Amino acid sequence: MRSPLEDIRLKFQPKLPKILEKLSQLSPVDNGTKSQIAPEVGTYFSHLSRTPEKITFTSKKKNQHDAHKVGVVFSGGPAPGGHNVISGLYDALKKLNKESQLIGFLNGPKGILEGNFIKITEDLLANYRNQGGFDLIGTGRTKIETTDHFESAERVARKLDLDGLVIIGGDDSNTNAAFLAEYFLSKNCKTTVVGIPKTIDGDLKNEEIEISFGFDTASKVYSEFIGNVARDALSAKKHTYFIKLMGRSASHLTLECALSTHPNMTLIGEEIAAAKKTLLQITHDIADIIVARSEKGKDYGVILIPEGIIEFIPEFKQLIAELDSIKSDQMNADVVLTKLSKESAHCFKSLPHAIQEQLLGDRDAHGNVQVSKIETERLLINAVKQELKERAKAGVFKGTFTPQPLFCGYEGRCSMPSNFDAQYCYALGQTAALFIDNQLTGYICYVSGLSHPVEEWGIGGRNLATMMGIEMRKGKAKPVIKKAMVDLHSRMFEEFKENRKKWALTDDYRQPGPIQFTDNPQVTDALTYMLK
Repeated sequence: MRSPLEDIRLKFQPKLPKILEKLSQLSPVDNGTKSQIAPEVGTYFSHLSRTPEKITFTSKKKNQHDAHKVGVVFSGGPAPGGHNVISGLYDALKKLNKESQLIGFLNGPKGILEGNFIKITEDLLANYRNQGGFDLIGTGRTKIETTDHFESAERVARKLDLDGLVIIGGDDSNTNAAFLAEYFLSKNCKTTVVGIPKTIDGDLKNEEIEISFGFDTASKVYSEFIGNVARDALSAKKHTYFIKLMGRSASHLTLECALSTHPNMTLIGEEIAAAKKTLLQITHDIADIIVARSEKGKDYGVILIPEGIIEFIPEFKQLIAELDSIKSDQMNADVVLTKLSKESAHCFKSLPHAIQEQLLGDRDAHGNVQVSKIETERLLINAVKQELKERAKAGVFKGTFTPQPLFCGYEGRCSMPSNFDAQYCYALGQTAALFIDNQLTGYICYVSGLSHPVEEWGIGGRNLATMMGIEMRKGKAKPVIKKAMVDLHSRMFEEFKENRKKWALTDDYRQPGPIQFTDNPQVTDALTYMLK
């Protein structure tokens, strides 16, 4: 049974960019730029290397549109707005030709390989418009990467007579989309493969993709939580909260939430890497602020920590790289210590037993250490406790330290999408339909001008192969879409730097409150700092 708000959101009609109001008249425009693909990447994409780097659309009267059969799949973790991508895709396909069909592959890419799908109808979709989650068709993290996988995908695409396949995912999922598009071209398979930029981490962005969908909503969900916790700290005046936020590699979410809530300290992984700060130096920095606040009678505070920070600390970066090179069936402490360098072995042995176990736990889908499972907030709390004990013995610290670890995690992935994400995703879905209608394969859709009113947004697509670099995965070099990290010279980071010293010692906490859907445009349509 739905809540009243869920019922209200089902009735919300996303605005469309003016260009998409002329959907049936739009034709693709090649920007004339030859695809700039790194030579080491181009060897994997001989077909996509010959397609334009960027495609936009212009209005040219087009009377006839063929009926298409299209598949759509969610890949990777959920992000708010996914159901509106499917809604936009469905509505656009039906607008172009009412005989078009949309099917949804179930539980992620595994559904493609097994041919497991449902038919998406208006009656079914009516229950999911503007709703959170990916539960319409489910999601998963299966990688389409082996020869058997590609053959299975081709077999299913041909059997279902698919004209198009839309892959909704992050950098790894869209890397798979590029390889699948290339494979289908090499086999003369007609299925057009199109990607959609999804990740709450905010690290799938470039000159065309201003922001990945889900980031806006997740940052607002986390900022509400942080603002509430900060108000608790100010009220009880006895806890120092160490709040870890999602962000597997980049610190975009942490930076966004810092600007929204004004915590006393925020660690930015990219800045730590640039300064080559060790765990000891980070510990000193945190302890300095705790002592300074205590001297003002403030034995409380809020500290934000990005999930992937451990990979930015030099000694841990080396340790994790060495652990990644060890086979998963050899991941026990005794064996590992014989395979690590002297420096990494020392780092490993210095860690609490619980952190050691997390480093040696199950690997991720790429065969790498699951950094997200490492409780860095507890690691930092333990380190700071020891530092403050030493300072107390020296008479430098006379206050109290009562730390509380918290994690902003999965609650941000399936929230009802903000108005921004609901409309952004709807436009992305409609854009995907255009790429399929024009048989433009191997592109990731984008919507541009997002800081302007919805009506002024533009649309287009970027050649997926042009976004790739070479990385080590499971011990082998592989082309993957490069993650966009926090730019330490950006306006956004400069604003953070200008204010963090003031936030450290004052209680300038902001409480943004919950996401707003109606009434006040200043609240409902507020932009993230990333887009300002």
